[in-house]
Amino acid sequence: MSAQNVLNTIKEKGIEWVDFRFVDLSGRAHHISLPASEVEEETFVNGVAFDGSSITGFKGIEESDMVMLPDTESVYVDPFTAHPTLIVMCNIYTPDGERYDRDPRGIAQKAEEYLQSAGVGTTAFFAPESEFFIFDEVRFESGQNKSSYFVDSEEAHWNSNKQEEGGNLGFKVGHKGGYVPVGPTDSQQDIRSEMCRLLMESGLRIERHHHEVATAGQGEINFRFDTLTKTADNLMKYKYIVQNTARQYGKVATFMPKPLFGDNGSGMHVHQSIFNGSEPLFYEKGGYANLSELALNYIGGILYHAPALIALTNPSTNSFKRLVPGYEAPVNLVFSKGNRSAAVRIPVAAVTPKGCRIEFRTPDSTANPYLAFAAMLMAGLDGIKKKIDPRALGYGPLDKNIYELSDAEKGEIRSVPGSLDEALNALEADYEFLTEGGVFTKEFIDNYIGLKRDEAKAVSIRIHPHEYSLYFDL
Repeated sequence: MSAQNVLNTIKEKGIEWVDFRFVDLSGRAHHISLPASEVEEETFVNGVAFDGSSITGFKGIEESDMVMLPDTESVYVDPFTAHPTLIVMCNIYTPDGERYDRDPRGIAQKAEEYLQSAGVGTTAFFAPESEFFIFDEVRFESGQNKSSYFVDSEEAHWNSNKQEEGGNLGFKVGHKGGYVPVGPTDSQQDIRSEMCRLLMESGLRIERHHHEVATAGQGEINFRFDTLTKTADNLMKYKYIVQNTARQYGKVATFMPKPLFGDNGSGMHVHQSIFNGSEPLFYEKGGYANLSELALNYIGGILYHAPALIALTNPSTNSFKRLVPGYEAPVNLVFSKGNRSAAVRIPVAAVTPKGCRIEFRTPDSTANPYLAFAAMLMAGLDGIKKKIDPRALGYGPLDKNIYELSDAEKGEIRSVPGSLDEALNALEADYEFLTEGGVFTKEFIDNYIGLKRDEAKAVSIRIHPHEYSLYFDL
């Protein structure tokens, strides 16, 4: 879509405001709204100025001026604003016209450019399965003399004996009992359907939605794959619409990986493949799970670099509350066909040559999608470049339920890092694969690690309520 086509859309749809958006290092979107009457073709050339020093991890106050340049291919109408508003995703540039090396969206685009320059293929496709919880109430605080959180859901099993207005009608979702039940147990069919309606109106191709395993309103909506940057844009749109639809229903949606103790967490399984033109490069009939050697090398790169990669795909302290055995969490760095207990799964049911892909199951939705997808692609391309064979390195294939292996057998399997600090240590030691082609810079990685270490420290130095249960009476 050209700038003129965007202007035509503004006129045809009676748009009053144009909302220019960018994404920070953590993956949070920020926006500045201009009256539609002030948006001209020059706006798409000159961009929209903003203060980079007010964005965590960007610029210092002495060099704060930055520019958002709109991407005319990323527009959609905001389904929530009272005044008709058009949303436009932007790339970030310095005032002298240089691409800003800390712009996550720019990094994603550089990864796509590197794929082509490396001569491997023309296009990388991504499809995330981003799970979430819908709660009825959330309260939390963290102070000097108190620390607590509370979440509640009308369908949670702990409310089976709660007195409710009009009477308790039962049909609560049992502990780990939430996988695809029909109503009335699944009480959130309509809210997920409304989310899907708005997502489709906003340009996403929705494949399905359903209740997920955990109690208390865990759900999942799957949308169609697309190229790397477009998929990251789509995931930002997806989270925006899911969270705002929940709010319209008087509820709250969260993509936090582990908001509940003792039940399944929310992951973001990421399907990915590479094409050369119209030719799928991951398919080879007769190979393991019909995978080509190139695909196996891609898997080798993902698993070899996984400890460092996880600092970008699972970048929160809460991520590692999910990455523990026993909750379908893919903590074991192996690959397998159809096996959901492996970090890398190769889907085999009803898969065509063009649908042949790998699924990295470890990530979660606290990841900045632009950074996470770019990092996964760079790890996979490094595996292709170096012909990393995951079979030779002991990464499988392992077609068994890993959780049922003996302790001796489990001891042979490499696991994901046990904490955010461990993942950051791995990234410090293994980052060169990210800097190939100038996709990530060493300065960006150092800055990112510093920001994430501050987060980890902020959590580690605070008193946890459970410590009172363990130690107060000693």
